[in-house]
Amino acid sequence: MNIKHYLDSTYLKTADQANLSEQENTEVVKNCIQEAIDYDFKLIMIRPDQVVLAKKMIEAANSKVTIGTVIDFPFGNGTLEEKLAEAKQAIENGVDDLDYVLDYEAFKRGEIETVKEQVLQGTKLGLAHHKIVKWIIEVAALNNHQIVQLSALIKNVVIANFSEKEYDKVFVKSSTGFYKKPEGVPNGATVSAVKLMLENSCPLAVKAAGGVRTYEEAVEMIQLGVKRIGTSAAKAISTGEISNSNY
Repeated sequence: MNIKHYLDSTYLKTADQANLSEQENTEVVKNCIQEAIDYDFKLIMIRPDQVVLAKKMIEAANSKVTIGTVIDFPFGNGTLEEKLAEAKQAIENGVDDLDYVLDYEAFKRGEIETVKEQVLQGTKLGLAHHKIVKWIIEVAALNNHQIVQLSALIKNVVIANFSEKEYDKVFVKSSTGFYKKPEGVPNGATVSAVKLMLENSCPLAVKAAGGVRTYEEAVEMIQLGVKRIGTSAAKAISTGEISNSNY
């Protein structure tokens, strides 16, 4: 198993969140991009305003690392128009993967048509530009029944509106990693949540994001059936080191 090609190496902190200056945070981003190049990870996942930087560095290194970014992050409560505008800009900047945060609070309020339209239009935009599209459902904000329902909703919208050959370009993703739960309660991918996602999103793929920090945890997720893992501990996972990452 080449575990590196499952890993979406992730850094999504703003300078304020990292308690750094803008210049210092940019250096962290550069180091993460370079690490992804050096270790041949599947993808580097960064904020939208860093996509151009990643594109330049990856092209200069003649690397095959792809670039992902988050859309309407981390809350997913922007309008459809705002989501699409941010995604269009990322596409223009050279992104490969669009990881939309679905409006899971709207879903919990019963605004099902709003959520379906987000999935339809966001997916349509991404696939029209030959991008991978992922929908972040934020499992820590949902109960098991809601995880099942939302995974199935995404699957059903894709099946109803896109061809079978495009299914492998659409993922259901567990978490932003930024959702606040009580101390000690997981805010990212858990085995139980991922199993529910896999059972109810098939034939769409699943990305486990948040909380996967060791080689053993990554292998467990892959053996469950996930196709991608979002983690800020990609280097530690690939080398068997211990990570102090909190994402």
